[in-house]
Amino acid sequence: MRRASTLAASSALSRALLASSEQQQYNRLFQAASFYGGINVGSSRRWFSTSMRSISQGGYSGAAKFFLSLGGLAAASIAAGASSFLVEEGAYAKELLKPDLIPKDVVLYQYEACPFCNKVKAFLDYYDIPYKVVEVNPFSKKEIKWSDYKKVPILMVDGESLVDSSAIIDQMGNRIIPVKSSSALSNDDEEKKWRRWVDDHLVHMLSPNIYRNTSEALESFDYIANNGNFSLSEKYAVKYAGAAAMYFVSKKLKKKYNITDERAALYEAAETWVNALDGREFLGGLKPNLGDLAVFGVLRPIRYLRSGKDMVEHTRIGEWYSRMESAVGESSRIKA
Repeated sequence: MRRASTLAASSALSRALLASSEQQQYNRLFQAASFYGGINVGSSRRWFSTSMRSISQGGYSGAAKFFLSLGGLAAASIAAGASSFLVEEGAYAKELLKPDLIPKDVVLYQYEACPFCNKVKAFLDYYDIPYKVVEVNPFSKKEIKWSDYKKVPILMVDGESLVDSSAIIDQMGNRIIPVKSSSALSNDDEEKKWRRWVDDHLVHMLSPNIYRNTSEALESFDYIANNGNFSLSEKYAVKYAGAAAMYFVSKKLKKKYNITDERAALYEAAETWVNALDGREFLGGLKPNLGDLAVFGVLRPIRYLRSGKDMVEHTRIGEWYSRMESAVGESSRIKA
């Protein structure tokens, strides 16, 4: 109760700091929190604004992401070990593109913690496509004033603007991934099925979990505030007002998606994914496919938050996630 009161008081301070264009600020803060938490904006906006005003006034509405042996035996062991090493290295090796397939100028307009943006980054990192990042301020959005599309991610590829995370990956895949073999084509339906599952189901498990209580909401918004493009006053608003408001929004999202226990729902989703692997290293077999990259990208922002740690501890997804970290490797991001 004291922590909730602290959030309410801090929200009032944030409101004072951002007093101009109050309704605009409510809407922009909601949009930012929505993208960071994987929320479809839709009908939740009006409820969010009402909650923000209630919190700022000191009251509450009713809704209140880890020795040498004998010669012959030694030789056999070394051979077996080398074979195993080669298989493992082949499984986790990055996809190497022909130089002529790599775009010359790639710029990602993003929010650092946005799961949809992280889907795109997982793809770019895995295929070693160098890209620059422009962190968008969710209040002013001045970095994307030039675009008719006012959401993130936006990917500029050699002067062409690509939007919507799944569409971006489809279009980039068509450009850079060589013609698939017949065996790979036979797995396309499975890959598409699980990519849809990520967008239609998995992403909706995030917000109710990362905002499920005041402590986790603050943890999430502390990460968002410290990694986003915010002024000092905006950091206060994002961390405290955002955490307080999204704590209540998450309760509404539980009802919208028929979630009784948010952690149980997250664990069930993780187990559903592991079952889909059916004993394979990756959904793509020995190498990740677009389904693997989509799940990995969406989960990456929460992996080292409390919710992500709990997910790895209480489900079987940890081994797959570690393999994906090895396969995707270091970021291919370059300085702007």
